[in-house]
Parts: sequence; structure tokens; C-alpha cells
Amino acid sequence: MQVTQLWRYPVKSMIGGLVDAVDLDDLGIVDDRTWAVRDLERGGIRGAKKIGSLMQLAARDVDGDDVAITLPDGSEVRTSDADVDERVSAALDHHVRLERLRPADDVEHYRRGAPDTDDAMAELGSIFGREEGEPLPDFSVFPPEIVEFESPPGTYYDAFPLMVMTESALAALASALPDSKIDVRRFRPSIVIGSNPESGLPQGHPESGWPGRSARIGSAVVEFAAQCPRCGMVTREIDDSLPTDRAVLRHIVRDLDQNVGVYATVTTPGTIRVGDPLEFL
Repeated sequence: MQVTQLWRYPVKSMIGGLVDAVDLDDLGIVDDRTWAVRDLERGGIRGAKKIGSLMQLAARDVDGDDVAITLPDGSEVRTSDADVDERVSAALDHHVRLERLRPADDVEHYRRGAPDTDDAMAELGSIFGREEGEPLPDFSVFPPEIVEFESPPGTYYDAFPLMVMTESALAALASALPDSKIDVRRFRPSIVIGSNPESGLPQGHPESGWPGRSARIGSAVVEFAAQCPRCGMVTREIDDSLPTDRAVLRHIVRDLDQNVGVYATVTTPGTIRVGDPLEFL
């Protein structure tokens, strides 16, 4: 198995970009998710679980700490521009402010905003895109701090710094959903791993069996923490070629025990490049 894609996402929940190499520190990919939007209507840092149209915007690193954001109409604005909040808010049809990642001890920055409803089960069902009668994820796999905070303080990750999935998982989804367009952008992996079908390695969703194992990838070592429970983000419209598609999540919940891909943490910082092998330890 080897790395076939590496993704970096400069702004939480916006589409990111492919890169040839990434540096990993203790918190994850360097320069990944260094910006996010604060919901000025409901409070709190928010992602596409709440503001789905965030996935219609794309972000890329430019000079220094500056990030260029491509809006749905094809125009571009930078985080350093005076009108960035106004233009992003107009694109989202929602009043937001771009905010840079802050230190972990600034806990108020990361505290969750008010829920949309006082019904906790309805709130969770909405966040995870569940229909009536569908189960919610096993929340014991998540870090306990995300009950109180939108992300682990000091990061803009939902739960874990890395999400790894395989090319065979994407192929299995495409086979199971012939009427859907399966695109890697729906699933927001950090690292995509490929293997030759003739190699004899498991196909389908082999990463579902990786939690609890560690692997060396490039000069870094990662530990696979838990399978990745999926939410409504995998159904969101990205552009005209990838419209809203709820069938994707229905299949994942019904047939894949709610999971696609696997979360990972960084055990040993290092550099990962496309083409590097994944070697279990």
C-alpha cells in the first residue's frame, strides 16, 4: 500500500487542495485548518455540519499566513482582504467572520455555540444528517472535550487530526451507488492510500480494521484511533457536478455501520510524500 493523495484544507469545511507532501507535527498536518468561520448569528465556530454551503467554497494557501478563498461564482478573496468577511458571508447567505486558529488555552474561542433546538436528540440527528429511525454514531470514539468545544482546543479538527481512507473504499462506494457520483471531495480525507487489486490485499473498506494499529508513512508514524462516523457533510452540494445527494449517507448508515475511513493521530512527527509506502508496525 502507498500514498496516492495528500490533501490540505486551509479553512475548516471548505474544499482543500491536493499537495505533493505534508509535514506532520504533534497536532497533525502543518498549515491544515488554520482558519474557520465564526457564526455571527448563532455563535460559535461552525463547519459544514451547520452551514452546508461552506463546501461550495474552496481554499488554498498563498503567501505567508494568507489564504485565497474561491467563491461559488469563481471570484477570489483573500483572508487579508478588508472585505473578506462581507464577501464570504454573502456567498454563504449567512453572517460569519473568518478567524485564525488560536492557542489551546483560549478555551472560550473554541466553546460550542448555542444549539438550534433544546431537544438534544433532534440536535444530534440534524448535525449527523440522520433520518427518523437511523442510529446515531457511537460517541465514545470521540475525544470527550468535543462535548463542550466545537473542536479540541488548539485545533479546528472535528475530532482527530488525520482522516485516512483507501482508494478501494472509494471504488466500493461507487459500486454500491451506481446512480451517485462518488468524489473524494465529499469525504475530506487527509491521506488516501492505494493498493493494486492484484496484490492480494483486502479490497472494499480495509481501513475499517485498522483502529488500534500503528503505521509508518514516510518519516512519520501514525496511530489509527477509530473508524470515522459520517455526517451530512458527505451529502452536501459542492458544485454543479456534485449536487446534494442524500443516498450517499443512507448507504453508509445502512450498510457500513455509519463509517467510512479511519481517524488517526500523530505518534512521531515527520514528512509524508505521495508515493510513500504505508507499513504497519
